[in-house]
Amino acid sequence: MKFIDEAEITIKSGDGGAGCVSFRKEKFVSKGGPNGGNGGKGGNVLIKSTIQLYSLYDFSSERYFKAQNGERGRGQNRSGKKGNSIEILAPIGTIVKDKETGELLADLFHDGQQIVLVKGGEGGKGNKHFTTSTNRAPRFAQEGQQGEEKRLKLELKLIADIGIIGLPNVGKSTLLSRLSNAHPQIADYPFTTLAPNLGVLTFNDEQSLTIADIPGLVEGASNGRGLGHRFLQHIERTGFLLHMLDIYKPSSGDILKDFSIIQEELKLSHPSLIKKNQVIVLNKTDLTAINGKGIDEICHSFNDLGYECLAISALAGKGLEELKQLLKNKALSKKSA
Repeated sequence: MKFIDEAEITIKSGDGGAGCVSFRKEKFVSKGGPNGGNGGKGGNVLIKSTIQLYSLYDFSSERYFKAQNGERGRGQNRSGKKGNSIEILAPIGTIVKDKETGELLADLFHDGQQIVLVKGGEGGKGNKHFTTSTNRAPRFAQEGQQGEEKRLKLELKLIADIGIIGLPNVGKSTLLSRLSNAHPQIADYPFTTLAPNLGVLTFNDEQSLTIADIPGLVEGASNGRGLGHRFLQHIERTGFLLHMLDIYKPSSGDILKDFSIIQEELKLSHPSLIKKNQVIVLNKTDLTAINGKGIDEICHSFNDLGYECLAISALAGKGLEELKQLLKNKALSKKSA
């Protein structure tokens, strides 16, 4: 299934049913009074988050959602039935905005969260409602209210305990596949990952963490280069970041410069991103580093900057158990904070 993180849809609540004009028609009753019932209320349109969905893909084929209209009122003081409401399902992390005004209508942060987006129109009053001392036989009733229609923009920001970030081809997808149950596409060329991947890291004590592999960011990502502005939004809701660096062949020729490139893009995208807690992971230790610096020396450089640093080989599995324990300690301590 294709990953889609933006969509536009139109929704409309149900119209209220019209009130009824009716009079009593009984034997031996020459002038029966009004007995027109009220119209039924139109159905609402709601949105509900579910853990079963991962993408906004379903909205690429279905873009119009309408609730049922309320029924007309009937004689003998019988009210019309209410229209059925409809419930739109969306993945956790979906933000719903009014397309015209930009107003935030819903922020689905938890599984099962439900929000009413538009309410159905009220049903009209039947003619019995308009009886007065001077008009005992009103021959009119009230029309039902029209339902509300809105054009919406949906944006998905993945919610994960850990976000894996880094330049293209540093091994993020390989690491995700080794830590979790995810099966991302993996190849030895840049931009293999064109959409975020989610996986679940499960420990022996049955505790678990969700991990998001954010597609490779490049210099200029905050301005949209390489779809970076779209990928950066998925970092906003991660608990903390695992910043992967290629110790074998840094993209810029210097591993600290590679680190600075991503840090600058985080800062330019949103100031809050640069404040997120980060763990530095030096990958590809199974290969020979070519930047002239030893692994310990590089890690010390990051330690001096205030970051925890760990060297691994995602491909060979070296250092993964130590990394798992580090991630567990940091993520679970953050949850309990």
